[in-house]
Amino acid sequence: MLAAMAMMACALPAMAQEQPKTGGTLKVRINADIRATDGLNRDANTDTVLHQIFETLVAYRADLTIGPVLAESWKISDDGKAYTFTLRDGAIFHNGDAVTSADVKWNWIRRMDPANQWFCIPRFDGSQGLKVEAVETPDPRTVVFKLNAPNALFLAQLASVQCNGWVASPKNVGADGKWIADSAIGSGPFKLKEWVKGQYIDLQRFDAYKPLKEASSAMAGSRQAYVDDVRFMVIPDTAAAETALFAGEIDVLPGLESARVEEAKSRGMTVLSMPGLSWTAILLQTKDPLLSNVKIREAMAHAIDINQIAAARTNGVAAGDPSAVAQASSFFDNDFLKWPEYDPAKAKALLDEAGYKGEPIKIQTNTRYQGMYENAVLLQAMLTAAGFTAELEVLDWAAQLDNYLAGKFQVQSFGYSARLDPSLMYGTILGDKATDPTAQWDNREALDLYTKSMATTDPEQRKALFKQLHALMVKDVPILGLYYEPSIDAVSPKVKGYSVWPAENTRTWGVWKAD
Repeated sequence: MLAAMAMMACALPAMAQEQPKTGGTLKVRINADIRATDGLNRDANTDTVLHQIFETLVAYRADLTIGPVLAESWKISDDGKAYTFTLRDGAIFHNGDAVTSADVKWNWIRRMDPANQWFCIPRFDGSQGLKVEAVETPDPRTVVFKLNAPNALFLAQLASVQCNGWVASPKNVGADGKWIADSAIGSGPFKLKEWVKGQYIDLQRFDAYKPLKEASSAMAGSRQAYVDDVRFMVIPDTAAAETALFAGEIDVLPGLESARVEEAKSRGMTVLSMPGLSWTAILLQTKDPLLSNVKIREAMAHAIDINQIAAARTNGVAAGDPSAVAQASSFFDNDFLKWPEYDPAKAKALLDEAGYKGEPIKIQTNTRYQGMYENAVLLQAMLTAAGFTAELEVLDWAAQLDNYLAGKFQVQSFGYSARLDPSLMYGTILGDKATDPTAQWDNREALDLYTKSMATTDPEQRKALFKQLHALMVKDVPILGLYYEPSIDAVSPKVKGYSVWPAENTRTWGVWKAD
């Protein structure tokens, strides 16, 4: 994967190597408002904005290794069950308080409280193998996490962008123990200046921020900020966002449509791209009376040409991938492409075997995310051609996300933001539907294999476990994987120091604007 990324990077237009310049405002498009500032009520836009304000102990580098952020270093005990972190020298919150190990422990206790419904609790409470048994604070700059057993993915789980396991000031919480609405006291390079709901979120450079000496790399290392302000502008319409970029009203357009790359270049924009790790999929509610029949789900798999959908949506940049292992991953080989072949006739035969009587299947989607909507339209056409009665249910994005969180759907056109290890993606879709409505795949055998994949450090053994997981997924068809979105951003030629990476999240530190 790293070789492929390096080759791609070499093919990209190089950002000018100039002396960083301080000052100015960087304007970045987001297609929907953030949901909250507490790190619990989240989506991809929320994650992106909050990681400018808050810091995790560790984070991913561009090569997908784990690097420092709030923790400048760490040691692992000989038995692999204790991780001792040393906090960054001079780290302070935006209110001037020093960041201490007690703050790290306070955040951990808050997140692991079931009442707060942190969706990453199963990754740390032992239900998926890994259990943090204790968090100790021997001195203000030292925090020790003690595990029940060695775990290959503990650091990766701490670094997860989606988990938002960052360290916030306890003063974000009121006397009633609840997060103060819109409070965002973090230790990152930017602090919250203003949030005008539905319009923009303004961040201001935190001048007292003391960055690490390690060079910036993706989410890790130095987070030195150069611009005075960052404005995340809510522009739902894709065409309007492109117009704003070309007119100089925004500086950064993340997630440029593949079909629009040449147009952006012709307008003088810098376009950066890289193979992505964000999985586009069709969710199937296996507890639905109709879709609980595996033959119906198999018929849907045979009815869908994932390569045709991938080609249409990415302008031929990405190929279909039905598995939770991305083609950009070092674990990938062609075995992960095995899936029920596109065969509408076979789909119709399976529908007859299942006794399907034309019951309607509703596909939830939204127009906020163009890809989700277009995938739903293509899905509807292919299902109809194979004999299904398929109907679109177009919702507001917030309503669709709420339905996802509650498991209230038959079928959803959806997308998972990047997970940088296959175990993390499997961990996202696996679980007990009775206690976790976001779980798409409820299979005890698969959950055991996933748990083993986290406890195993040997790459070849982990790959073998992933292959067993995929074979089970082929059998169960709990989800219909489509493709992995390429990471493509377009930026103004005035923007310097900007880069893309497979996980896509926009980073505004290390970026400046030329005159």
